[in-house]
Amino acid sequence: MNLTKYRYLYFAISLAVIIPGILALIIWGLPLGIDFTGGSLLEVKFASGTPPTIAQVQSVYNELSTADVKISNPVVQPLGSDSLSIRSEAMDDATKAKVVAALLEKYGGGKDVTIQNFTQVTPSVGQEVTRGAAIAVGLASLAILIYIWFAFRKVKNSYRFGVAAIIATIHDALVVLGMGAIIGHFLHWQIDSLFLTALLTVIGFSVHDDIVVFDRIRENSNIYRRVDFERVVNHSLVQTLDRSINTQLTVMITLLALALFGGETIRHFVVILLIGVFSGTFSSIFNASPILVVWENREWRTWFRRKQPENAI
Repeated sequence: MNLTKYRYLYFAISLAVIIPGILALIIWGLPLGIDFTGGSLLEVKFASGTPPTIAQVQSVYNELSTADVKISNPVVQPLGSDSLSIRSEAMDDATKAKVVAALLEKYGGGKDVTIQNFTQVTPSVGQEVTRGAAIAVGLASLAILIYIWFAFRKVKNSYRFGVAAIIATIHDALVVLGMGAIIGHFLHWQIDSLFLTALLTVIGFSVHDDIVVFDRIRENSNIYRRVDFERVVNHSLVQTLDRSINTQLTVMITLLALALFGGETIRHFVVILLIGVFSGTFSSIFNASPILVVWENREWRTWFRRKQPENAI
């Protein structure tokens, strides 16, 4: 099985996914939630014990939304069996009273609707979270580069492994961000702090799988010293292919079950994580290691024509 032979096809597939996502980011941007833009957090408890559905709460907010006070498309999360957490654009006390009154009238069941918490979230909190995440990703990328360079220091051009891992990580981050923009535009999902958690988790999964493949390349490079590097990389990919697919497939099956049956509360998070894990599996197998082959052969000097290997394992 010659996996590295079709490396430019894999690169083309990645571009076919990334480019629409980048265009979506430019045209529509990310639909940021109140965690990043600021807004209101309302937590209410229904004495009847049966809170309204997410769609019903959203209909109340949409009806009360005006040109001056825009509170449409709130993010609703259950809190236990009788309470709801509702995030929306900023609203004043008068609008809050109208919302609670409407919920009491339509879905209160003739009993009280108690306000457990009402908080205004400022945009500065979201900016601080975003800045902290960007710093964390930057420091993690630097740490990955240094660690892989040190771990592979006995391999020729060891720094290339770290650079390839970072490129694959950027690939996965762009896929997640692009799909977030596309899904957010068409399904009206908002980007909250859980999206950031999913993004960081995807980066961790991607780097972990890259290192497993790279470690096998390092081992085979010491065993097959006279074999062409492309053949060594392909042999290493074939050896780790079952492990990579089985490991990631187990994770994706679990995430798919959560997406289908886990409820609306975590569905956005799980779907984004599922997309990212799939992207990480693809990039670890079909992007990161082939980048090493392109770099070793310096194929950009011959317009990306593959150098034909002379030796075989």
